[in-house]
Amino acid sequence: MNPELPILLLTRPAPQARRFAEAARDRCGAGLRIVLSPLMVPELLNPDLPLQGLRGLIFTSETGVEGFARLSGRRDLPAHCVGETTARAARDEGFTVATIGPGTAAALADLLAGAVEGPLLWPRGAEAAVDIAARLAAAGLPVRAATVYRQAPCPATPEAVSALAGSAPVILPLFSARSALLAAAAWPARQAPLFVAAISPAVAQAAARLAPDRMIPAARPDAEAMLEATVALLAAAQPG
Repeated sequence: MNPELPILLLTRPAPQARRFAEAARDRCGAGLRIVLSPLMVPELLNPDLPLQGLRGLIFTSETGVEGFARLSGRRDLPAHCVGETTARAARDEGFTVATIGPGTAAALADLLAGAVEGPLLWPRGAEAAVDIAARLAAAGLPVRAATVYRQAPCPATPEAVSALAGSAPVILPLFSARSALLAAAAWPARQAPLFVAAISPAVAQAAARLAPDRMIPAARPDAEAMLEATVALLAAAQPG
């Protein structure tokens, strides 16, 4: 491999990282250099789910869908999903009503406030950038929360450590502020030129700790916009 060619470094949990890698290869060609190094792995939990009297569910991640579906057979409730990928996961689990939200948890909460009746249940992760339950409670919509998973940190792979210590440009798409903080902790003394695609302003702010050589914010908070930003950075990092 030509060491000057850029490296796409994916730090999402493995299923999402593989899906993004396939999309990037479809866009950029089979020769794209990709390193997978998940910095988090989901651990499913077993809380009691307060289901009595529910009028719907709020899903802000695919793992939240998986965690709920593992604990309950209820599929009759409408699923209010943060975006298209999460809605697809809900439909795959058997939910017949899975609405697609605007792409962020905060925007989904704003959309639901005053538009639906509660109580709703939010099967959430232990780490969440936005407390939807509190936000909607302040708007008068009762929401119960159940922590159905946590994201356990993972050490960086040797391939990722080598990439960040090398001379080839590294393209790093970041989908959450926690991913950015874990990346900063994993590579405190990186040598490679680092180009970051950030899914939101909050993620861009957290990614500043990485001191990237260049950062592009996604035009929208979704996977397609992140792919567009990533492809733009890959093109900019090509030798010559």
